[in-house]
Amino acid sequence: MSPKHIVVNIIRVQDGLVNYRDTFPGGPVAFFGDVTQRTYVIKHALYILQTLLADGVVIYRCYVVWQRVWVIILPSMLWCSVAVTGVSAVYSLSQASRNPADIFTTMVAGWITAFIISTLATNLLSSGLLAYRIWMIERSVSTVRATNSSMMPIVHVLVDAAVLYSVALFTRLICFVYKNNGQEVLVDMVMPIISIAFYMVLVRIAINENTCSYLSIIPREANTEQGDSRQYPMKPMSIHISQFTHNDGTSTRETGDGDRSSKCEGEPVKGAPFNV
Repeated sequence: MSPKHIVVNIIRVQDGLVNYRDTFPGGPVAFFGDVTQRTYVIKHALYILQTLLADGVVIYRCYVVWQRVWVIILPSMLWCSVAVTGVSAVYSLSQASRNPADIFTTMVAGWITAFIISTLATNLLSSGLLAYRIWMIERSVSTVRATNSSMMPIVHVLVDAAVLYSVALFTRLICFVYKNNGQEVLVDMVMPIISIAFYMVLVRIAINENTCSYLSIIPREANTEQGDSRQYPMKPMSIHISQFTHNDGTSTRETGDGDRSSKCEGEPVKGAPFNV
């Protein structure tokens, strides 16, 4: 949705500053303030769709972690509220007059305010339930874990994404309540923020998994090599050899100590009947 939103904004800027610069009553200022323009309505419709998709993904993640339907009942009800208020706001925009102040004073203002509050509550509740569940699992298995891996980095990623999105929504809500046109700028900012927050979770979890896998494999190999060297130490071998020689009734016994090879070959003694 974000690329489509950017394309619509480019078309809107081109229409306001180039195509209808001299023909639209009031000039570019009046054109960009006209809430009934087709590009304006399409831009907000794309924003509603992307918000519904992002909130739905967060609720689905919450269900996958909890594996209980009752946990997502309230977030799902809030998601339905987002859908109803968003569609109603877009329809009201298409039926409003060209007066830019109508977006803050007519029924459109009520729908937009309810939409922002609903999506903010959905995001905070779902992300909070998700982070709380992962934290509880981490706490229960931390005492019996055999490795050094931890799920706390996942909690940090989820909290960062939720805070980033919630701050943008809360700022837009304040601007809209105080009838500040800066809320239009924030609409264009929230669209890429939704995508950034969504993919930030996937990318940082993948990076954390690769890092943990690398740190868990390398020490294991090093310890295996060290264990093999300790199990089979290389030490010198000492061999004690005794030699007895019998010659014409005279017995001589020679004893030698030294480091010899384990492969020994006997050499005959000249003039000796036998050699042991």
